[in-house]
Amino acid sequence: QVQLVESGGGLVQAGGSLRLACAASGSFVSANAMGWYQQAPGKQRELVARITSGGTTTYADSVRGRFTISRDNAKSTVYLQMNSLKPEDTAVYYCYASLWVRTTGWTDYWGQGTQVTVSS
Repeated sequence: QVQLVESGGGLVQAGGSLRLACAASGSFVSANAMGWYQQAPGKQRELVARITSGGTTTYADSVRGRFTISRDNAKSTVYLQMNSLKPEDTAVYYCYASLWVRTTGWTDYWGQGTQVTVSS
């Protein structure tokens, strides 16, 4: 069974930093794209940042220059370094990964979500 386990959320003041981590575990062969989405109350889940297995990154305009996504392929882990946080970054952050599973092929998995709250 495949799992994505997130860590690193919490409460921080505006201007502060947080680092999120998401580790994939279980029976999969390889990981393709990994990334982070955010969902604020009453809003749809939106892409924050994405990174391919080759290291190509994509960012939402709202976080470009403040957030950095990275991954450790040996550990099947993706990170999100969040700097210069703003109150509008407050949301639940969900990790996702596209993983090759022998029984289902390329399959998208989601983490359980971690709360990030930025106070003004």
